[in-house]
Amino acid sequence: MNPITTLSAQQLRRIANLKDKLASLQNKLDRLVGMANKPGAAPGRRMSAAARARIAAAQRARWAKVKGKTPPAKAVRNPKRKVTAAARAKMAAAAKARWKKAKAAGRNKL
Repeated sequence: MNPITTLSAQQLRRIANLKDKLASLQNKLDRLVGMANKPGAAPGRRMSAAARARIAAAQRARWAKVKGKTPPAKAVRNPKRKVTAAARAKMAAAAKARWKKAKAAGRNKL
């Protein structure tokens, strides 16, 4: 049995009043400590990815200086690999053959 269902109306009112007083005191305490919730206040500052990258590069350079090593050169990105038309046709043919075999077996998933 839920204990709240056994309480009288007077007891429930008293509990509600105590909860209100507790919330009020908590708000006063937050204001005194400086943790008041300010509506419309901006959230914490955001840093762009480029700014983080610059900071990280500077930190790596500082560590390299401490360790006596030169910072690594910027990595050269390999060009994207492309699938030739012949290879694409070969893959398409293989996929069609797989599906043909699956459908012949009465399946609708591979």
